[in-house]
Amino acid sequence: MSPTFRAFKVRNFRLYASGAIISNVGTWMQRVAQDWLVLELTHSGTALGIVTGLQFLPALLLGPYAGLVADRFPKRRVLTCTQIAMGTVALVLGALTVTHLVQPWHVYLLALLFGVGTAFDAPARQAFVVEMVGHDELSNAVGLNSASFNAARLLGPALAGLLIHWIGTGPVIMVNGLSYAAVIVSLQMMRVSELHTPKVAAREKGMIRDGMRYLWRRPDLMMVLTAVFFAGTFGLNFQMTSALMATEAFHKGAGEYGILGSILAIGSLSGALLAARRVRIRARLVIGAGLAFGVMAVVSGLMPTYLTYALVLPIVGLTSLTMLTSANATMQLSIEPTMRGRVMALYMTVLMGGTPIGSPFIGWVGQTFGARWSLIVGGGLTILGTVGSVLYFSRRRGLAIRPRLLPRPHLEVLPQTELLGDKAAVDAAPRAEVVPVEPASKQTKDVGPRVA
Repeated sequence: MSPTFRAFKVRNFRLYASGAIISNVGTWMQRVAQDWLVLELTHSGTALGIVTGLQFLPALLLGPYAGLVADRFPKRRVLTCTQIAMGTVALVLGALTVTHLVQPWHVYLLALLFGVGTAFDAPARQAFVVEMVGHDELSNAVGLNSASFNAARLLGPALAGLLIHWIGTGPVIMVNGLSYAAVIVSLQMMRVSELHTPKVAAREKGMIRDGMRYLWRRPDLMMVLTAVFFAGTFGLNFQMTSALMATEAFHKGAGEYGILGSILAIGSLSGALLAARRVRIRARLVIGAGLAFGVMAVVSGLMPTYLTYALVLPIVGLTSLTMLTSANATMQLSIEPTMRGRVMALYMTVLMGGTPIGSPFIGWVGQTFGARWSLIVGGGLTILGTVGSVLYFSRRRGLAIRPRLLPRPHLEVLPQTELLGDKAAVDAAPRAEVVPVEPASKQTKDVGPRVA
């Protein structure tokens, strides 16, 4: 089997991936159909913003509790419940639309309920991947999941546009509701005996605080988390920045804007497939990809024409997906199994939680100074945040980092004593150009006291 698709040799993951691609296509179809429905009902861009905000809000408020649920209960059971809940919400919205009873407040309420389901689904889904494939194939499985999502991103909106024209908005939303059945069936068909299921965390007081303390005692993970926060908050605003560039910088219409989204998705899909080929994930890959993404965002903002901007976008998509997939695998491979749900919930909260802060700020920058500055400022802040996280958290680990250009560009990680010129310390301290990420069970350093 090709190294890119090696996780598919695991039967349980093949089942899960088959259901996930169907569900992902349906999700992207509903995103388009729901936006179209809101515009038909309200003719208001503000209403679109409200719906988006209501879907994100539960992830911010309930993320830590959702992570606790993922650690306290079998993840397969949690995922089955969340899929049923989200499918029911979609079917209700579709039925209201088909019967012409739908009102804007229906959409707002159901968007909020859908967000609750997503909030509990995300950490369980992230943490369940390693239970299906084990540590050896985790990075490959994460990359394939990202590839599935971005393939659906290419197919779903186009399919939704055709189906809305042929059968209407309501039926398209109902199709998404039915698509969740594919994931539910795949979960029920799995062989439970082949899952790498850890012992669920025992119920204790302060379990959410324990998860936060665990992260803070892990400067290696905090470095990754901080870099992801800056990228997610200021850099990953493609829907808005591409719209601003298409309309204001290049004076193009909706069709050209849609093409930019597809081009970006092609780059993201390529990045996900490249990530799937990696056998080992190194911590420096997250930092290097984060810096590359920030640089390419700045470069894209400097492009003089629509064509040159479109040519740069695939590289922007590739670097951003490389950062996200490597960060995801790094977090999962480096934590204790009983902490995985809580830590991944915090990871998802950090990744998405900055959007309500960063998106309005980047939008204000684009409106005040011009569309190009939304990319230049967003990319620049991503670079500054990534560099700052490396400088601060590497010193907490007693390491110093310096760039090396020869024989190839890379970051060299050294004990700080080497830079102080202490010959005895130099002789005693082995060089560690990069520390590979190991499963939590194999780690003996930098973990801190075990949290009960």
